Amino acid sequence: MPLKRLNPTSPGQRGALRPDFAELTKRTPHKPLTHGKRQHGGRNARGKITVRHQGGGAKQLWRNIDFKRDKIGVPGRVETIEYDPNRSSRIVLVLYADGERRYHLAHVGVKPGDQLMAGPQAEIRPGNALPLRTIPTGTVIHNIELRPGMGGQIVRSAGGGAQLLAKEERFSMVRLPSGEVRRVLSACMATIGQVGNADHKNTTLAKAGRSRHLGRRPSVRGSAMSPRDHPHGGGEGRTGIGMKHPKTPWGKPALGPKTRRRHHTDVFRVRDRRSK
Repeated sequence: MPLKRLNPTSPGQRGALRPDFAELTKRTPHKPLTHGKRQHGGRNARGKITVRHQGGGAKQLWRNIDFKRDKIGVPGRVETIEYDPNRSSRIVLVLYADGERRYHLAHVGVKPGDQLMAGPQAEIRPGNALPLRTIPTGTVIHNIELRPGMGGQIVRSAGGGAQLLAKEERFSMVRLPSGEVRRVLSACMATIGQVGNADHKNTTLAKAGRSRHLGRRPSVRGSAMSPRDHPHGGGEGRTGIGMKHPKTPWGKPALGPKTRRRHHTDVFRVRDRRSK
């Protein structure tokens, strides 16, 4: 995905680096595969804000993405490459031989007319989905299941790609983009190739309005608040955190303490992403 640098005709466009969307072949989505998306503004069912700095933003239409890839043995053809406002990657509309259409994540190098298939008998080719037991070691994969039939849950963002390192009796070793090596059941499905739109990380917003269009509300530094509003607040002039440990607005340790709670899945981790 090429990027374009806007001419500095205004302060908001100076330094802006945006995608040029040259790879898209259709501007509007396939309507039967879409539905409305409610905006919650970070609030729960009681109307209380449980996630700060969310709200507003442009209206978005949800696209139903097929993460399960359960059309086993049915060939499909890529019709269009489209933009999805709900994710960083592009999506493709696939027309199957039985007449059904589904959305899939777009992989690197995809173009209209490409043939895709899912199942153990599919070719080892980008865009095809196979069980891990039938994928050769060393292959780059994405959209990986963690439980058979549950649908892809990891390695789905733009530019993401994991590598299949080894295969045991029941499990396969997969190196994730973070560097973590994890055991995944060999019966789980994964898609060959790397997720497209790899230049997404190089884009720049360049103005506050772009952040508001994405539904992100402003964030205030704790050191700019009063002592009653934040543990970092108060003091004469500009003051840092000092000798105190950084804290959240509610007094909990921040900027370093581990927050992982799903320790029951540690048995599947072979190598931590922080280990050298």
